[in-house]
Amino acid sequence: MVERRVNIGWAEGLHARPASIFVRAATAAGVPVTIAKADGGPVNAASMLAVLSLGAQGGEEVVLASDAEDAEQAATALDRLAKLVAEGLEELPETV
Repeated sequence: MVERRVNIGWAEGLHARPASIFVRAATAAGVPVTIAKADGGPVNAASMLAVLSLGAQGGEEVVLASDAEDAEQAATALDRLAKLVAEGLEELPETV
């Protein structure tokens, strides 16, 4: 399992628009990805309802993880998602 720990860069946390941006990126990642608050259980990162249910706030640490068979592909996908979350990007980068 590959994982990345990152603090949420969106001031409003993973709510509405930021969650939508994140879920679209996680869906496009090409590997199964989960997201969890540091003190909670993981949820499917490609599910808008699951991501919203986390109630993750800005600045809070989350754990992104993937158990894909191709560890290199999983690591690359998680690096991209971690950058998106940490920087609080308002648009999906071309590389996601």
